Amino acid sequence: MLIWSRALRHLRRHTLPVALVSITSVGALLFAQGQPAGTYLQKTRTFHSATDFNRLTASKVRVTRDANSELELRIRRLPVHLPFSQFTVIAVESPSVTWIGSAQGAARVHTTDRHVEYFAGQRWLPDDDVTGFGFEESATWVETPKGFARIEYKPMTLEEKSRHFVDQIQKRHNRWGLTATSELRVTGDLSTNRTVSSDNDGLWTAIYVAAECFRYKVTGEPDARENARRGMQAILRLESITGIPGFPARSFIKVGDDVQPSDGEWHDTPDKGWRWKGDTSSDEIVGHYFVYPIYYDLVADESEKVVLRAALDRITNHILDHNYQLIDVDGQHTRWGWWAPELIWREPDETGLRALHMLAHLRVAMHLAGNTPSAAKYRAAYEDLIKAHKYHLLTRNQKIAIPGHINHSDDELAFLSYYPLLQYETNAELLAVYRQSLERSWQIERPERNPLWNIIYAVGTGAQEFDRAESLRTLREIPLDTIMWTVKNSGRLDVPIDPLNDRFNHNQSLIVLPYDEIPVWKWNANPYNLDGGSGGRSEDDGAYFLLPYWMGRYHRLVN
Repeated sequence: MLIWSRALRHLRRHTLPVALVSITSVGALLFAQGQPAGTYLQKTRTFHSATDFNRLTASKVRVTRDANSELELRIRRLPVHLPFSQFTVIAVESPSVTWIGSAQGAARVHTTDRHVEYFAGQRWLPDDDVTGFGFEESATWVETPKGFARIEYKPMTLEEKSRHFVDQIQKRHNRWGLTATSELRVTGDLSTNRTVSSDNDGLWTAIYVAAECFRYKVTGEPDARENARRGMQAILRLESITGIPGFPARSFIKVGDDVQPSDGEWHDTPDKGWRWKGDTSSDEIVGHYFVYPIYYDLVADESEKVVLRAALDRITNHILDHNYQLIDVDGQHTRWGWWAPELIWREPDETGLRALHMLAHLRVAMHLAGNTPSAAKYRAAYEDLIKAHKYHLLTRNQKIAIPGHINHSDDELAFLSYYPLLQYETNAELLAVYRQSLERSWQIERPERNPLWNIIYAVGTGAQEFDRAESLRTLREIPLDTIMWTVKNSGRLDVPIDPLNDRFNHNQSLIVLPYDEIPVWKWNANPYNLDGGSGGRSEDDGAYFLLPYWMGRYHRLVN
């Protein structure tokens, strides 16, 4: 039976009481009753016209326009803090769940456990002015002046969610094997997508390839291996296309086929058929040293291992032969490509991070080199950085948390370096130091509920407590719709605001809101940001879900 509550256009605005309550996304956390183990309720939404609504619900609709004093009193007595103080309509879904509409979106209030879900912006609603609610068994219809949103709570497993993102990447984010940004030429219309180059195509591709490597090792699915192989070939091409042995490009495009970006430093290949992006960042190098060993250990056949070993030898030798620098076509080191002992103190707040990077890179190079002559060279460099320059001790301060200056991109680069360093290090004393560094970094990051950081922490330290429940919560909260809709939370009344802005002078909160209520972004962004998005003009690939999920499955930390 569909129950319908509609706001009258002349309905007076009601003011709600204020009471602090924890914020969570209950719909993503609840397990679906009667469903297989591991099933949860994933929120999805579709938009419909009034004609669609009448056609789809005509035989089930019972209309009510009741906004009586009893319901008003119930709302006023709710021990919750709502995102807004005035409302347009209220409707009872069940004895423990009430929906409240406003001119700033809708709230689903769970009166038993005092949780609130917030729906606003085009991720959820065609318009934020909510005028009515209707209920089906597993879905709610939300009426606005611009049409209806049907919000469904769909039983799903995380593995099923993974399939959604794998398919999405292959359909709309595969550009010459690179995992690419997908622009939408019509707002929110996925059929109008085109892939474009970005500043860190190598890093984003490395994250996706690593996820597919783990998926292949867990499931044996042939498509996972093929996807990983195609992406790894593109990563290898980033190094070969530059014509500078050991110097990978940030990205590459095909002349005449791809959109030429207006930013960055671009160079033609000798045949003029392709262009590659220079000024390669430490972000890219971290991505290479993160994914090479994962692919090497989990997916590569013997012929591929020869190619991988040779490519990583060239990259490592380029860095070592140029005094721990990445030297571009102009003979100068790139803006972020330097790790030498006499250089890392240029930016004291990143000294520990750069030390961590180089130790991880050399440890990976040793692993792939095996018993070849190159391994001795890499080990000598590694031991020199430790004995003469104390790089291992510097890693303990890799996370410098200066209020208003925190670089969340550096957090990503740190954790992607911790993973291989702690996988391949065998010296007990060094392991103890690296684990101290990781422990400290993780404790600072812990409130973010980041599943990738949590899983890397568990793998690297062997800790039994790694916030598994919080990791699963975030994986469930990540929306299926990764279109970069504009999200605005800065006007909410239920969010504690940080008195300091972030390093880009953006408003931020003191807590991380549910991940389906904040802008879609990768793990290099600030999860405390309140506002963001691109107006629905692009779609994220979704690999930020895939990597922690499949890494967790591979290490038997999530299921």
